[in-house]
Amino acid sequence: MIQSLFILSPTGEVLIERHFRSTVTSRTVCDHFWTKASEGLNHHGGVSTATTAILGSNPFMLYDSVEPVMEVPDIGNDGDDANGGKTIYLFSILRDGLSYLAACPPCIGNQNNPSGGGGLGISPLMITEFLHKIADTFVIYFGDPADESAVKDNFSTAYQLLEEMVDYGWPLTTEPNALTDLIRPPTVMAKIQQAMTGGSSNILSEALPNGTVSNMPWRKAGVTHPNNEIYIDIVEEIDAIISPSGGVISSDVSGSIQAQSNLSGVPDLILTFNDATLIDDSSFHPCVRYARFEKDKVISFVPPDGPFELMRYRLRLDNGEGHNKPVGSMPIQVIPRISYGKFGSSEKGKSGMAGRISLSVTARSISSLIYSSSRKGPLVIEDVSVVIPFPKFVRTANLNATVGRIIYDEAGKIAKWEIGKLDEKTRPQLNGTMVLEDGSEEKLSSSSISEGEQPPLLVTWKILLSSVSGLNISGLSVTGEHYKPYKGVRNITKSGTFQVRC
Repeated sequence: MIQSLFILSPTGEVLIERHFRSTVTSRTVCDHFWTKASEGLNHHGGVSTATTAILGSNPFMLYDSVEPVMEVPDIGNDGDDANGGKTIYLFSILRDGLSYLAACPPCIGNQNNPSGGGGLGISPLMITEFLHKIADTFVIYFGDPADESAVKDNFSTAYQLLEEMVDYGWPLTTEPNALTDLIRPPTVMAKIQQAMTGGSSNILSEALPNGTVSNMPWRKAGVTHPNNEIYIDIVEEIDAIISPSGGVISSDVSGSIQAQSNLSGVPDLILTFNDATLIDDSSFHPCVRYARFEKDKVISFVPPDGPFELMRYRLRLDNGEGHNKPVGSMPIQVIPRISYGKFGSSEKGKSGMAGRISLSVTARSISSLIYSSSRKGPLVIEDVSVVIPFPKFVRTANLNATVGRIIYDEAGKIAKWEIGKLDEKTRPQLNGTMVLEDGSEEKLSSSSISEGEQPPLLVTWKILLSSVSGLNISGLSVTGEHYKPYKGVRNITKSGTFQVRC
């Protein structure tokens, strides 16, 4: 169970603090977390707004020193060890620059267990998944990204959402359709009314949602649409570590099925795959009849209304040794060249040391991807960007690119090169120089740059109508209603945690 929940800003400030049981967790647990999190920052004093905007949904470079579950001392609010040396488990995730923390007490029966095993009494994955569900709900209500300003602008709504989503420390209502019936999403008119009257806007509904007493809480009753349609995206993400020369060191592929349902009534859908044996380690939305999938390898479900994630999975790419084989050839290649030394005059810095950086990005039509038959024309990679974190001994950098734009955060010592669309004919280049901090000459001359001091590059990209596995939907039938809806299906391959070593 969750005893307390905290939401921290990018600088460690407590934005929201909510206690669900009689015991109040001290804010000292946030201090323990932020002390550990600060070890992974490129600078002291927190994360700047520019750094948060640059990293977006990929904050691993900042908080890579934080374990997802930490055991911290449970200290009373008065600063004394009021709980007799007991500890509390602290779960954490980072989304849109905000740190979501859940404090869970140990299981009473295992608190003094000398073996030290199994002291939580609750599934850790359930708490972590619930924190992500809170962040997803904030995105639905406040827009993307649900960052610090969004939470501050909708403070009362955020508190009301936590009140409905958690009951005495246990997750209760998490379906967006039920929540939007209970708590009205903020609108511009409601904010104007609140500013003019000086009172709080009426965000709470006086009636229970229609699905509260039904066996389908994820779907409203009496849904009607003028045009009945459903869109399904099969999204596969590639997590990879790439060597400086472009070789694949390690890779893994995970996928999800994202759906947008605009169907009237209560339709019953059956979705079939061309090769269901490719799916492994799958998890489903509560609307899916899991027993049917286990038996027939088809997905039978009554969909929620609006956007939702139908399932997540990993690919079964067995290489004969029980491990997933890496993706042999990537569709994009990034070659970094970074060097440090004395280049020309010493005006680059007082120490006379400087740095040079050069990046080249190319698209490769020959790769391990499988393209849809409906795809026409040459290869086009969309939403291409490269995040460049600089070492701590770099004072500033001067960067220039032939294509796209560069966003540089002086405080966070991190840059983002936004390229946009990339094809085989376009060959973007980035060149620049770095000014080093005083005293870096001795350090650079005595030893080479270690892997931790030269962080890897983070590359993001997306290719439509392509997949790694070739998994596709062979059929989607609708029963229970008399209309024939429009069905749209497409494959998308995108980068997950795509790192390029320097």
